[in-house]
Amino acid sequence: MPAKEATPFSQALDRRVEEGALGTLYEKLPDDQVRCYACAHRCLIKEGLRGICKVRYNRGGTLMVPRGYVGALQCDPIEKKPFFHAFPGTDALTFGMLGCDLHCSYCQNWVTSQALRDPGALSEPMDVRPRQLVDIAQRQEASVVATSYNEPLITSEWAVEVFKEARPRGFMTAYISNGNATREVLEYIRPFTDLYKIDLKSFRDKNYRSLGGKLENIVNGVRMVHEMGFWLEIVTLIIPGFNDSDEELGDIARFLAGLSPSIPWHVTAFHKDYRMQDPDNTTPQTLLRAAAIGEAAGLQYIYAGNLPGRVGRYEDTRCPSCQTALVRRFGYRILEDRLTGLGTCYRCGFKIPGIWSNAKISAGRAY
Repeated sequence: MPAKEATPFSQALDRRVEEGALGTLYEKLPDDQVRCYACAHRCLIKEGLRGICKVRYNRGGTLMVPRGYVGALQCDPIEKKPFFHAFPGTDALTFGMLGCDLHCSYCQNWVTSQALRDPGALSEPMDVRPRQLVDIAQRQEASVVATSYNEPLITSEWAVEVFKEARPRGFMTAYISNGNATREVLEYIRPFTDLYKIDLKSFRDKNYRSLGGKLENIVNGVRMVHEMGFWLEIVTLIIPGFNDSDEELGDIARFLAGLSPSIPWHVTAFHKDYRMQDPDNTTPQTLLRAAAIGEAAGLQYIYAGNLPGRVGRYEDTRCPSCQTALVRRFGYRILEDRLTGLGTCYRCGFKIPGIWSNAKISAGRAY
């Protein structure tokens, strides 16, 4: 039986489920209640009801979770994720399911992430098996299999199932996430996940609450991902009037630098999307200001995105020791790469953190 509050669309999704990871991502409680640990909401879900994400639900005292489909699937440059310190110039096969634990009014993936909240966001699921996804990655000569488009934390059982197929076949794996994580879910995915990108959307609790989260939970998620050894890159979409003050950008930069000055920070340009149509689009000058704030805080790798050719050196990976351009980019395109396969500055020998294999792809395998 589907959850009591199910719509015809969610009923279709409720036929593509399995029991969640009992003992790790959920526990059973008296009176047929369950506690979910897939995200930091830690929902207490009564029988027949759904968690905040809308896709994890209680059926007779058992937590049912998504399995066996994708809501979006695409192979594109890894720089689009964005990862700038992992396999430059290669592709990532990216799959997503449906649903999210936040409800950002400017979400660029709202058709998938808000599919169970917004009647205009219905995205038909496509049935698929993990082996089929990895076969596609192999045919596309990708280096990475990634999960994105919805919030992957809430569909971690499925992501791990796919990654268990991908890893033995030579692929790196990645989460593109909002960072609203628990230690339980990160420990669950860590053995199978290499790269982790987090959208650090703000450094004000008021802002996060307007998106359906709490700043404290996101900050804890960033800390845990860093401490647990995932390769971490951070993105802040800079929205005029929302999170673009010098004070807030400085707080983000100092927080990241306090964890490690070598964490890449991507400051990217907002454009009007979904329900947020009021703010102006972000200017190149705003991104350059954010980059300067990050440099003043001690961050060594700052990238300005979404405005190719208009942000100067902040598209490139540079040696923080001698300022030599090691990877030159225009948008998602690599113009020159003198770092991959070395991992060090060819001029002064400074070690650049990241995953710098030569990423030659043969039969879908990254070497």
